[in-house]
Amino acid sequence: MVHQFKNNGYNIVLDVNSGSVHVVDDLVFDIIPVFKEHDEEYIVSRLGERYSREEIKEAIEEIAYLENEGMLYTEDIFEKYISDFKKRETVVKALCLHIAHDCNLACRYCFAQEGEYNGRRELMSFEVGKKALDFLIENSGGRVNLEVDFFGGEPLMNWDVVKQLVEYGRSREEECNKRFRFTLTTNGVLLNDEILEFANREMSNVVLSIDGRKEVHDKMRPFRNGKGSYDMILPKFRKVAESRGQTNYYVRGTYTHYNLDFSKDVLHLADLGFKQISVEPVVAPPTEDYAIREEDVPVLLEEYDKLAAEILKRNEAGRGFNFFHFMIDLEGGPCVAKRLSGCGSGTEYLAVTPWGDLYPCHQFVGNEKFLLGNVDTGVTNTDIRDEFKLCNVYAKSKCRECFARFYCSGGCGANAYNFSGDINGAYDIGCELQKKRVECALMLKAHESEVSDEK
Repeated sequence: MVHQFKNNGYNIVLDVNSGSVHVVDDLVFDIIPVFKEHDEEYIVSRLGERYSREEIKEAIEEIAYLENEGMLYTEDIFEKYISDFKKRETVVKALCLHIAHDCNLACRYCFAQEGEYNGRRELMSFEVGKKALDFLIENSGGRVNLEVDFFGGEPLMNWDVVKQLVEYGRSREEECNKRFRFTLTTNGVLLNDEILEFANREMSNVVLSIDGRKEVHDKMRPFRNGKGSYDMILPKFRKVAESRGQTNYYVRGTYTHYNLDFSKDVLHLADLGFKQISVEPVVAPPTEDYAIREEDVPVLLEEYDKLAAEILKRNEAGRGFNFFHFMIDLEGGPCVAKRLSGCGSGTEYLAVTPWGDLYPCHQFVGNEKFLLGNVDTGVTNTDIRDEFKLCNVYAKSKCRECFARFYCSGGCGANAYNFSGDINGAYDIGCELQKKRVECALMLKAHESEVSDEK
């Protein structure tokens, strides 16, 4: 499969199966769609008014060379791995600990219903958290590096237990030959110097929730009394970013139907000095007034192009920043398993409720159909686990024909389920936005390569 597109003055050709990316001139770009089905005479007859025969012949030779070198029109060699997926040992490598099913904000778009997840308000006890870490150690096989995200609701509402669990995890590392990578996701309301000092010592990454411009943030992320939270959290978040040397954190925002011009929110955060930024589309049923609608998609695609062009300019001016959705590794990148099956939810990655129930990920918490088991019993609903184990880009009909499949790995299973009723389905609006993000990321890589070649 070959995907071609134009972005910011670049003619870009992606060979999907090999991952090769080519920046080509107009002639090569025009020939590639017809190269495999037609001979030189047909191509000359079609393009001869714009290009000479000699130019066309030379371009055909260049394309043939790329094909012979395995960089264009390559065959898909990955599907054969799928039959081995169900047979592979189930190794858990990451947990999302719902340390608090409670929150001190009332974000309008919160999928967790202000931290309750369709259930009751609850704080995780140390005993339940300890069992969760023991479960992770016992089910991680020979894997050394393990990941634990303290999540909510708002995890700082249960900060003492967070500290106790970090201490317990560290106490077991040497004896078990494991290394915990702890992360924290917070709205910042309770953040203080003591918490920051601990986080900077123990947390490999900190995720800071802020939506961008003050009016945008305060509209969607107010306190329960309706007052906005922007003024309270912004100074704290800037302090976090600086104290961590502008690395190992990111500010994470959500855009909605109310701020379709979200590139302004990304740039607002960048202008405030943040270097690690993620602003993502809200995922909500169409009945919600803030939900992204089909008619919004063309506007959003243009916003991503605007943002990519501005990032390019800022990079050239030495004022660059990392935008999470434009970050692609074209050389190393994810392993084959991750390219095919994504985040590993339901198998390698699980969410744990305050009372110890196990779910495929945080977005499935509260849906009893997806209850996998408990930290006391382990995973007992193996049918659901096996269903997730076989969730991959070849199990999804729409992914099979999509150029972005090895970059998004089939997208989010929860979003697919919520919009299609099947984890192997698709969230069509999300797919369209993802494809644009991949194109923008490839354009930025093309520019980066061009600048490098000029040096």
